[in-house]
Amino acid sequence: MAACLRVLPAAFSTPSSAANSSSLRRRSLNIGCSATGSKNSARIPMPPINPNDPFLAKLAAAAANSPEPLDTCPSSSDSPPYLDLFDSPKLMATPAQVERSVSYNEHRPRKPPPDLPSLLLHGRIVYIGMPLVPAVTELVVAELMYLQWVDPKEPIYMYINSTGTTRDDGETVGMETEGFAIYDSMMQMKNEIHTVAVGAAIGQACLLLAAGTKGRRFMMPHAKAMIQQPKVPSSGLMPASDVLIRAKEAISNRDTLVELLAKHTENSVETVANVMRRPFYMDAKRAKEFGVIDKILWRGQEKIMSDILPPEEWDKLAGIKIPDPF
Repeated sequence: MAACLRVLPAAFSTPSSAANSSSLRRRSLNIGCSATGSKNSARIPMPPINPNDPFLAKLAAAAANSPEPLDTCPSSSDSPPYLDLFDSPKLMATPAQVERSVSYNEHRPRKPPPDLPSLLLHGRIVYIGMPLVPAVTELVVAELMYLQWVDPKEPIYMYINSTGTTRDDGETVGMETEGFAIYDSMMQMKNEIHTVAVGAAIGQACLLLAAGTKGRRFMMPHAKAMIQQPKVPSSGLMPASDVLIRAKEAISNRDTLVELLAKHTENSVETVANVMRRPFYMDAKRAKEFGVIDKILWRGQEKIMSDILPPEEWDKLAGIKIPDPF
């Protein structure tokens, strides 16, 4: 085999004429490797081989450096020869460990991604996308505490798409204290909390939207906000005295909600109480006028607002002279 590999370069020189080509064909038919372990020494013709093949180059280097002759075939005919000369391929454990390409899926992670709440938490985002039930309250409060522990100076971004303590059909699914628990946690934070309404912010969720840092309360253009009175949970087979106790508790929660909304929207308690007698829906523009939010988020707003000239510049360009104040 080694002798066969040594004569390969001479056999594949470029022919310069038809005679050389025919001579090359005759020489190629005469080249062969001995069939090791066989009793006869028959010559086996070799097919045309690419002399620049890296496999052949590696095999030739192994044949030249091997202390043992390579023409000794293994005793067992079940295992192919010469496979022990090369490293076996290393298989990846999971497809996610494959090296990413520069031109394809450049930003694809090498490890399996975590759950979405953890992924958002890494970007300091707290997302409330369900009614305020105990499991949601527990997760939101824990995330707020964790983000303050990580960095008490960086802002926290709270995205809200929640119907509060009720479902969309008005049925009560949680106690009013669920919203108050998140609100109290927000008030204890050292960080700025930027609130963004996406979809809906109803009831206690509207309070959380208004409780963000002043000047950092936003709303998407087509989101809705709504404030309403707290509802008494289903009384079932309760005695009349217990129903009265629950009604008094609902009235107390309503008064607390009115006071907090009046504080953050800078409206009077009477104004908030009057609009809360029935469900009070607000689009983004009306929510800004009522004081629930500070800005409406839509693409290009900052550039457009920066290009608007103040009234004094408009008067100056129009040639209007501003009279001096007395």
